Amino acid sequence: MTEPTYPDAPPPQYPGAPPQHPTIPPQYPQAAPQYPTTPPPPPQYPTAPAPQYPTAVPPQYAPPTPTPPAAPPQHPTHPQHPPRIPTQGFAPPPAPPRPPVLDPTVDIDPHTGRVHLAARQRGADATAVGQLVLQLPHFLCSLLVVTLVSLLLPEPLNLVLIGLWIASGALVFHRPTEKVLARYLFRMRPALHSELTRLEPIWHQVTAKAGVNPETYDLWIEDHKAVNATAAAGHIVGVTRYALETLPDAQLAAVLAHELGHHRGGHAWATLLGYWYSMPARIAWVVFRFAAVIAFQIASIFSLLGALVVGVVAVVLVVAVALSFPPLLLVLVTPYLLAAVGRRSELRADVQAAELGFADAMIEVFHGFLRDEEQALAIAARENGGRAVRPGLGQRLLSSHPDTHTRIRRLEDWRAAAATPAR
Repeated sequence: MTEPTYPDAPPPQYPGAPPQHPTIPPQYPQAAPQYPTTPPPPPQYPTAPAPQYPTAVPPQYAPPTPTPPAAPPQHPTHPQHPPRIPTQGFAPPPAPPRPPVLDPTVDIDPHTGRVHLAARQRGADATAVGQLVLQLPHFLCSLLVVTLVSLLLPEPLNLVLIGLWIASGALVFHRPTEKVLARYLFRMRPALHSELTRLEPIWHQVTAKAGVNPETYDLWIEDHKAVNATAAAGHIVGVTRYALETLPDAQLAAVLAHELGHHRGGHAWATLLGYWYSMPARIAWVVFRFAAVIAFQIASIFSLLGALVVGVVAVVLVVAVALSFPPLLLVLVTPYLLAAVGRRSELRADVQAAELGFADAMIEVFHGFLRDEEQALAIAARENGGRAVRPGLGQRLLSSHPDTHTRIRRLEDWRAAAATPAR
């Protein structure tokens, strides 16, 4: 096998020297370009003349010179065009005398809002002092109970217990303690912001008329479906939510003024102080009755004679303690006396509200009470077979509030006396 043969072509020839480039640089123009030195003329817009406005000067008016009239002019009485009363030239006629019943609005300077506080913000009237005196037998009975309990302690501690109990009466004037008592003893709660929105303006009007600092007292709410209010402790004024939602402003202000009268007269703190110091005696009486009932029921299981013996022993024990400690006998009478003093304090609070200008509003509130009482009596009569149900003598004597007719009559008498001109 033979190899293929290729033609003997000569190899390609490459140039042996590099190509020659010109060494002379290119020539650029040296002169700068010529730009126009003058700006082109601005465009021409139409040059219509501006509108011509009148240049006349308005007529000048000179105020007339006031001349004092010889007599007060007679002004028209049209309600839409009140007369202009000149301030110079004559004295205004004297203001008519104010009516004897105060206006229900508040005399506060609308520009400064100043309220003149009375020198006597609160105190203790005769009814408050009477309540403290009548609570003295309850205090002595409580002191006896505390002394008997202190006998269970060693020598120094028994005296400390008695001293602490006597000094504990100061807690009645301690505001945090008052709030605890109002919440758990009187079943009240602080007012919500939505409730204060209506309460506070009315309360400020009442305190402004009385010259009392409104910040001294706290506004609380009772969740009862009745028109009522309470002067609790020494710095709390409570009103029922039903009264807050149903009473008009004037009647609600009258109710608050009544409770403020209780605070200013010292009725609230005197009642709470008496209740505080009588609490040990009340607790001891409840414990004694509970023990006597349990003993009587246990003895009656075995025999009737045993139950009779337990009853006799309980009565003898009570009589023996009463004879050895005479204040116990007064405890049987003081509830009726305290109720009478309480009725007197309610009438005094009504008069104080009337003196602030709320006599008419208080009478309207009491007429509402009469309507509610008549409805309650009608319901009780229907449930009792058509016979009228009236409170008995004992119930009336133990009532801390006078009957509604008496309260209305007292306010009407006060209003008639205030309307009579003084001689």
